[in-house]
Parts: sequence; C-alpha cells; structure tokens
Amino acid sequence: MIIEQQNEGNKYSRYAKMLFAGGIAGCCAKTFVAPLDRIKILLQAHNRHYKHLGILSTLKHVIDREGFFSLYKSNFAQMIRIFPYSAIQFGTFEFCKKNLPGKIDHPHFLKLTAGSIAGLAAVTCTYPLDVIRTRLAFQTTGEHVYSGIRDTIWSIKRSDGIKGFYPGIAPSLLGMAPYAGLSFFAFETLKEFCLQKFPDVFGYPDQKGNPVLKIWARTLCGGLAGALAQTATYPLDVTRRRMQVATMLPEGHKFRTLRQTFKTIWVEDGLRNGLFRGLTINYVRVIPTVSISFTVYETLKQKLNLDTSVNS
Repeated sequence: MIIEQQNEGNKYSRYAKMLFAGGIAGCCAKTFVAPLDRIKILLQAHNRHYKHLGILSTLKHVIDREGFFSLYKSNFAQMIRIFPYSAIQFGTFEFCKKNLPGKIDHPHFLKLTAGSIAGLAAVTCTYPLDVIRTRLAFQTTGEHVYSGIRDTIWSIKRSDGIKGFYPGIAPSLLGMAPYAGLSFFAFETLKEFCLQKFPDVFGYPDQKGNPVLKIWARTLCGGLAGALAQTATYPLDVTRRRMQVATMLPEGHKFRTLRQTFKTIWVEDGLRNGLFRGLTINYVRVIPTVSISFTVYETLKQKLNLDTSVNS
C-alpha cells in the first residue's frame, strides 16, 4: 500500500515537473519573438495604420509612431496566457504518449493524435486569454480602446457576454489540431531519426546512457517542425485573428462566422495579401518560437531528471 502511494506520488510529481518545464519553455519562446508577434497581428488583422505596409516598413513605423517598447505591448497578457497554454500542451502530449499506445498501435499516428489532443486541450482552456491579448496587441498608441487586462475583460463581458471571449474559436480548433499534431509529430520523428541514424552527430548519452539530442540538434528539429506545421495551417490562423478583432473594425460585420470570414478574406484580399498575409514574418517568428520551446522543454526535462531519450 505504501509502495503504491509512493509510486502514485512520483507519477504526479513527474507530471508536475513536465507542466512546469512546458510553461517555462513557452514563456521563453514567446518573449523572444514578442515584437514579431505584434507585427504579425497588426498585418493579419489589417490595422488601418499598417495594412498597406510590408513587414520591415511596419516594424519601422511602429517604432517611429509608438516607440520601441510598443513592440512588447500586451506581452504581460501573453505570459499570463502562454504559461498555462504551454504547460497544458506539453503535459497533455506526454500524458497521451504514455497512455494511448494500447489504443493506437501505429507509432506515427500516435504522435500525431497525441499532439492534436494536446493542442486542442491547450486552446480550449486558454482561449479567452488569447482574445484579451490579441485585443490589447491590436491597439495603437493614441487610439486605445482598452486600458489594460482588467478593463478588456469587463468591456468584453459587458458588450458581448461570455461568447465575447470565444470569437474565432472554431478556426482556432480546426487549425490547432493539425498544427499541434504536425509540430509534435515532426519533432518526435526528426528526433527519432537523428538519434537512430546519426547518434554520434546529433546526440550524446545522458547519465543513464540513453541517447539525447544535442542543443543545436533540438533547435534544428524544432525549427523544421514549426515551419512545416505553420505552412499547412496558416490560412486558419489568419481567419481566427480577423474574427477576434472584428468588433474593433469598421467592417466587422463581415467577419462574424468562420465561413463568412474565410470567404471575405479570399474574395477581397486573395491568397498572398489575405489568407497568407504575414506568412514571411511568421516563418521568422515560428521557427525560433518552436525551436526555443522544444529546446528549453527538452533541456529542462533533462535537468529535472525526466527522460528525454528517443523512447521517452
């Protein structure tokens, strides 16, 4: 009985450490790319001051008009969101990877399914925080609608009720399932390939003798995984952002449903300037984001004596 209780305690302690590692990994990654993240939101949602500009010109105009630190606008709200988001995502993935093998036999489908479930769980639990953060990031100096996180919460609740915290959740869930699934699948597959085929080049043995990726190899695998996943799901990300800020746009009535928003963007702006607008900066943003996230997470797992080998 005592042994069973100890084993149960160790299991919960293990998952608690994974949640902590996942949350820290997400915060590190998002803080690093916060300026690019704000530029992406301004371009995706067609802010009237910057919708006619490109990436570099938008970056320059934001700094000139609002100051350098405006690039980190809403980053505190982002951290409040990203810690639980990233913790839930990594924790759910590890849980599914340990508990789904009996139900899903194919290893590749297991990784894809575990990653998709992890992404859906993270989005569902933290979506209101994403809406708040997006509203704050979309504001420009001198034209603030919300004074801070608390004011944003009360304003949304007062004007739209609870449903106001979930605009665009349909494209978010539709996009997150393949995005998270592909991200985890690609990273785990690349990790497995590198350690099995080229262990001396990409890996080294840990204290237990298990092969683990070198820091630069983790970064490389994470970047490739992020680029692949983002390319496949980017149009849904654009659709989601436009729906989230619809109430702040003069033509917001065009972006009330997923189908209507997607069609409006397609007809009015096309592929390059609409559904894939901001993709270039997203590559610059996503590759370091996913790279840092996986690298920090795997490194913390190793520091916390959690298995990071190819079979973990």
